[in-house]
Amino acid sequence: MPLTNKLKAVLFDMDGVLLDSEKYICQAGIEMFKEKGFNIVPNDFLPFTGMGENRYLGGVAEKYNIPFVVEKDKARTYEIYAGLVNGKLKPLDGVIEFIEKCLNKKLKIAVASSADLIKVKINLKEIGIPEKTFNTIVSGLDIKNKKPAPDIFLEAAKRVGTSAPYCLVIEDAISGVTAGKAAGAKVLALTTTFDSHDLKEADWITDNLSTANDEVLDW
Repeated sequence: MPLTNKLKAVLFDMDGVLLDSEKYICQAGIEMFKEKGFNIVPNDFLPFTGMGENRYLGGVAEKYNIPFVVEKDKARTYEIYAGLVNGKLKPLDGVIEFIEKCLNKKLKIAVASSADLIKVKINLKEIGIPEKTFNTIVSGLDIKNKKPAPDIFLEAAKRVGTSAPYCLVIEDAISGVTAGKAAGAKVLALTTTFDSHDLKEADWITDNLSTANDEVLDW
């Protein structure tokens, strides 16, 4: 064990890590497409999970040749989403305690979510975690290449004053795990969305942040 930890920062994905809003954004997407006259089912969104709403919605539209105006249709989806989640979201098990551990260890912390900033803000407000808790928030609007490209984690590391090899990425999606490893970070994967077999590229795998062992913050 080194005398001083190499770890400098923890980069949190949002959905499936800090909270579980997947069913609500899925339902919002279904309702948005229904307004267009198309019946979509939840499994249609699964291949695009963790890639940001442009791809989450756009991938389904592309699959079924549905006319899709990104900004307009995304805005309508967020409008539906905000109504659906009002008073219904809460932090996942262990989130508050894990963040406190990070802060006690003087680690920098960031949200690195492929979602648009409006969704990040809605979610943090709903689960009662102030935005200022984090040193920075990087959203899907801040980077060109979305997960599984490493760009979002490289940018988050840069913003907190370090580089990816000194960061722990916490993810729940296959694309996010791939992005974290491609960035050169260590990755803790949570099985909130995918099975452990699908997340085997990660350095550690656990059910949620309450079951993460101390090793993930001690290297």
